[in-house]
Amino acid sequence: MNGNASTPRVALVTGTSSGIGEAVVRHFCEQGHQVLAVDFNPAGEEVAERAGAAFHQADLTDGDACRAAVQDAIQRFGRLDILVNNAGIQHVSPIETFPEEKWRHIIDLMLTAPFLLTQAAWPSMRENGWGRIVNIASVHAQVASPGKAAYVSAKHGMIGLTKTAALEGGDQGITANALCPAYVKTPLVDNQIADQARMHGMDEQEVIEQIMLKNAAVKRLIDPDEVASLVGYLASDAAGAVTGASWNIDLGWTAQ
Repeated sequence: MNGNASTPRVALVTGTSSGIGEAVVRHFCEQGHQVLAVDFNPAGEEVAERAGAAFHQADLTDGDACRAAVQDAIQRFGRLDILVNNAGIQHVSPIETFPEEKWRHIIDLMLTAPFLLTQAAWPSMRENGWGRIVNIASVHAQVASPGKAAYVSAKHGMIGLTKTAALEGGDQGITANALCPAYVKTPLVDNQIADQARMHGMDEQEVIEQIMLKNAAVKRLIDPDEVASLVGYLASDAAGAVTGASWNIDLGWTAQ
């Protein structure tokens, strides 16, 4: 798969201050795309500037903010071709004690926001007869783990959104695909390690070995650049026949 053989496009990527989002922004800029990096964290501006991208600060749990981010991309660059829904958070707690406000925050950010961003980006993609929507789901879009009710629910929902967008975009030149990575070396995962250690009464190395990598055939964490490379392919001209798919990048987790 060569994601580098693509016409320069305009991309909007969310959750870009670190991890997968940062890697995707850098990858797109290296390909010659014009990129709007969107993040709640103002530190994301420096990250975007280093990569050669523009930056838009937004709280994507607010619907108007989602629409404003898309409009900013269109105003800056004249159109929007690629949308990468990556922003995410995590909270680890058993269902019995899972705070309602955490549930709503995670669902708003990780399921409602991708829907609203897709909805706002759709007219530009349709008018140009070309669009790529790449949703960063998770291995937890296909399997579950204890203590992650909201995250697992949001990621499962993202697969449904991806499939629906693929069907609706099929005759408009718009594709939609989801990536399902296992644990990636990101600040989000670092925080999960500490949360899981507290929840299970383990030390952090035990969490990595006995929980995070327990089901993986390849016993390591994934590098964000590995995910970004696959995003680059799915967002390229070469991937026009690929839509409605969930791409596992899970070290063999779901091969069992």
